[in-house]
Amino acid sequence: MRHIIITGFMGTGKTTVGRDVARRLDRPFIDMDAEIEVRALKPVSRIFAEDGEAAFRQMEAALCAELCAQPAAVIATGGGTLIDPTNRERMLSSGTVVCLTGAVDELLQRLREVGNPDRPLLNVSHPRTRMLQLLEARREAYAAIPWQIDTTGRAVAEIAAQIIHIANAVTLPVRHPGGRYDIHIGDGMLAHVGSALLAGGAAAGSVVAIVSTPVVAPLYAASVEDSAASAGLRPLLCSIPDGESYKTLQTVAGLYQRFLTAGLDRSSAVLSMGGGVTGDIAGFAAATYMRGVRFAQLPTTLLAMVDASVGGKTGVDLAQGKNLVGAFKQPAWVIIDPTVLTTLPLEELRCGLAELLKHAVIGDPALFAQLEAQVGEPLNWAQGELAPWIARSLRVKIDIVEQDPFERGRRAVLNFGHTVGHALERLSGFELRHGQAISVGMVAAAKIAAQLGWADPALAGRLEAVLSSWGLPVRCPPFEAEQICQALAFDKKKRGPELRWILPRAIGQVEIADSVPPEVVKAVLQGMGAGGRP
Repeated sequence: MRHIIITGFMGTGKTTVGRDVARRLDRPFIDMDAEIEVRALKPVSRIFAEDGEAAFRQMEAALCAELCAQPAAVIATGGGTLIDPTNRERMLSSGTVVCLTGAVDELLQRLREVGNPDRPLLNVSHPRTRMLQLLEARREAYAAIPWQIDTTGRAVAEIAAQIIHIANAVTLPVRHPGGRYDIHIGDGMLAHVGSALLAGGAAAGSVVAIVSTPVVAPLYAASVEDSAASAGLRPLLCSIPDGESYKTLQTVAGLYQRFLTAGLDRSSAVLSMGGGVTGDIAGFAAATYMRGVRFAQLPTTLLAMVDASVGGKTGVDLAQGKNLVGAFKQPAWVIIDPTVLTTLPLEELRCGLAELLKHAVIGDPALFAQLEAQVGEPLNWAQGELAPWIARSLRVKIDIVEQDPFERGRRAVLNFGHTVGHALERLSGFELRHGQAISVGMVAAAKIAAQLGWADPALAGRLEAVLSSWGLPVRCPPFEAEQICQALAFDKKKRGPELRWILPRAIGQVEIADSVPPEVVKAVLQGMGAGGRP
């Protein structure tokens, strides 16, 4: 368990709400101001008067460091505690931080109702003016906290329930050479897109371009636009055609024109809302428009959640192959709301499960065992399991991309199944879905590994059983084996004339093969039905 840290301006109800959250979760509650008073043997007002604000802030910083090392609790900070970047980073790293906000007049009224006790920063002749000054001074620091709850006109119980809901989300940090970003996984996360954009660095009042498709936008655009507008951003919905065949430089050029017309600048952000294709296009546009603007992701397919949301790879296709033009563009954050999967077509859900299985084969034998145990069960068993499986799948990929952020070595193993899979996609004119192609590609890789003596022949059978139970293909479409081998020549993993393969030795262990004899590849493809052969 991680801490639940409640912060925000005075009068927002941090202590009252914090006590209620702690009671509901049966956790210890710590009010930082009260704890400092106990240790200093005097109230905050006397610390300010006798020792100065600087001394008080030193006590806050020391207490922050101490609390972060303690077992999980509910912590209410002082209103200025997380203004200090070091305190803020410590708290964000040790728990879920929620910032409470409220209308100025209501905050003043609440403070008057409790007699405004011990508020040294408001002991002035014009408290409202002073409050506005303090809020403006702290605006950027508060905005750096992704979870924001407006307490205006709301009951304590309602606010506490929302904090608990946010705290139940899983947050996975992703570190890269330029810094880090967080992936937040939890039901209902759509409502927090606006505050997350601000926390990711989008400037208040700036334009946020929401790139989506005619399929996805009618489902979620209104909610996301409302969230962005409530955070003081100006949402701009940019619709692009749906499908891999539109993942082109022409589509990106169309986005540039929309961005220019709307006045996007370096303070703005681009938000991808859709599947992996949308993320590739939006990310490449964000990476190249004005030499780079902020990018965030809201994946709405299982495939995008477990794959495209991590690693910063963006790109578009050329006629010769997939993703031949692209750039690395790390997002400011990723929000994964599993509830959106309830609208996902069955075929798309299956494709996502193929990518999830890929990660299990690469680095999580226990996850593979869970998936394998479901063989023969109806596909809708997955609905209740997807959130934890998404997190486990992502941990595999995060671990690999952190080791190799620019795909110069180990990261290539994430292409398990993609060598044959990308060739099949291209030959089909991208009519074959990515997950379907990767399903066939993984089986082919396992069979090649068996032919080379790298793996037990039973491994391919285990993969086939799981994939087939989900309704995914495990045999080649009726292309000629020679056609497929020619299409392999455009694979990005080539090193000179040699094609590199990702082959499994066992569940949880895959390795890079610098070359595979062409006759072995051709024989395996023919055995899987290429050219219509048995």
